[in-house]
Amino acid sequence: MEQIAELRKRLKEEGIDYYIVPTADFHNSEYVGDYFKVRGFLSGFTGSAGTLVVSEKEAGLWTDGRYFVQAASQLEGTGITLYKMAEENVPTIEEYLEKNVKDGQVVGFDGRVMDAAFGKKLEKRFTLSYDKDVADAVWRDRPPLPATKVWIVPEKDCGMGVLEKLARVREKMAEQDAHHLVLSKLDDIMWLYNIRANDVDCNPVALSYTFVSRDSAVLFLQEEALTEEAKQYFNENNVVIKSYSEFTYFLEHCEITGKIWYAKEDINYLLYKCIEKRGASVDLENPTTLLKAVKTPVELEHIRNYYLLDSVVLTKFLFWMKENAGTTPVNEFQAAKKLDAMRAEIDGFLELSFGTISAYEANAAMAHYSADKEHSASIRAEGFYLVDSGGQYRGATTDVTRTIALGAVTDEKKMHFTKVACAMLRLADAKFLYGCTGRNLDVIARQPLWDCGLDYKHGTGHGIGYILNVHEGPQDIRWQYKPKQKETVLEEGMIVSDEPGIYVANSHGIRTENIVEVVKEQKNEYGQFMGFRHLTYVPIDLDAIDTNYMEESDIRKLNAYHEAVYAKLSPYFAGEELERLRQATRAI
Repeated sequence: MEQIAELRKRLKEEGIDYYIVPTADFHNSEYVGDYFKVRGFLSGFTGSAGTLVVSEKEAGLWTDGRYFVQAASQLEGTGITLYKMAEENVPTIEEYLEKNVKDGQVVGFDGRVMDAAFGKKLEKRFTLSYDKDVADAVWRDRPPLPATKVWIVPEKDCGMGVLEKLARVREKMAEQDAHHLVLSKLDDIMWLYNIRANDVDCNPVALSYTFVSRDSAVLFLQEEALTEEAKQYFNENNVVIKSYSEFTYFLEHCEITGKIWYAKEDINYLLYKCIEKRGASVDLENPTTLLKAVKTPVELEHIRNYYLLDSVVLTKFLFWMKENAGTTPVNEFQAAKKLDAMRAEIDGFLELSFGTISAYEANAAMAHYSADKEHSASIRAEGFYLVDSGGQYRGATTDVTRTIALGAVTDEKKMHFTKVACAMLRLADAKFLYGCTGRNLDVIARQPLWDCGLDYKHGTGHGIGYILNVHEGPQDIRWQYKPKQKETVLEEGMIVSDEPGIYVANSHGIRTENIVEVVKEQKNEYGQFMGFRHLTYVPIDLDAIDTNYMEESDIRKLNAYHEAVYAKLSPYFAGEELERLRQATRAI
């Protein structure tokens, strides 16, 4: 590839032997603006997660199980080797470097887009160069840095003002004897100051940093982001505004009166090196992360309302697909655009919460497949169609996946579909003692699949933001133990996805995803029991269910869920559509 060849030339000039290009912005965000898509430009792989390593003679790309099929296709013929992360006999990036980097050689990366945690591992083993964005000279038509206007989420819509949030953060700082807090994680900053923007597609955030002390708060924003309303708002809340580009200089020269709190997973390596030079520090998860994850009663009220409206739209879309597939010419891209347009009609809609995944048959085996106008499969009246989608609204961020049969499907596909449906409903119906984390519960969803020797290569659940990122921590639901990986207790008021699946390469993919709210159940001599409450109310396609693969308890769960779906959605349906809803939620 020309890009790789030119990059190698630049690396040789800079004296860098191995160059790492992660998928990240200056804030270690999951999704990034076009300016930061360097890895995609260099490799041609467009998935949202992956790391490229380039040396004089080799290039490798590491990505996870969601993207194995997509990466194999997009890297074909590039000379870039695909390393399937967590697969047997596949080295990690550190292991690869340990094996290949010779004494005296230099490992390089742009320190602004490398997370501090990974950078700290590398500095123990290698000589590093981290102050050069070498790829910038190669990418001549690079898009500009995004800068959109910030807007304010009124306190009446989130239930807690800026001053109260700052007070709660400072309480956490006092508990850790920290006098200063550095925040670089964009959704944490947006939550803290009750602001939003559009610097990243589908993520309503503004490029920003903040430095909070016991008696002051400084917010760093691009000048183009500020409106007169925002300036007045920050002034009223005693928030000092400085230029985004000044943050590193500020961090190097501001007065430090005690320990600095930072989270190495959420700041870049360059900032970490600045903090390291300033003296004592506290390396802990951001206090804002857990505070943000537990939604206020006001937020939960809005979330429940918008998830219902979102469920209505998706259900109507699925009915349309079932009726028109094979008779009305439609491809994956066109189907996604139709759903996007329907969702946009909901009052309070802002944008999508991620690009709609519209995948027919074998394409659905790629968990994060993306159809476009030029590459999109025609949808026929047979097989499975999967759609994973969501919206950003004035009072919620939604996420939901359904798979439907558009005609005849094989017995094996029905078995797979049924097992996935049972897996989702079993987890949603779980009762557990307070103190459980997602790792305690993941097996509930996987058991129906593990019993058949099946599995899926992604987590079962992730947290979701409030008018923020569709993937939000710290809570999640995963089965695998990893040393030093933090686990988070599931608290009342958290919301989390429940999304088991099955993916068979070159054949089909199935995922059924509901979003659930963590609630308190009974309390007795054994402790406080917890459970989940559905936020998603969309029928599970009975045409693809085979009760031969269900236990009686699974049938009861499915019927109870469909009874609730009908009760919730029927006021929004009439005539033939209401009859379709009745049939789609009938007891079996």
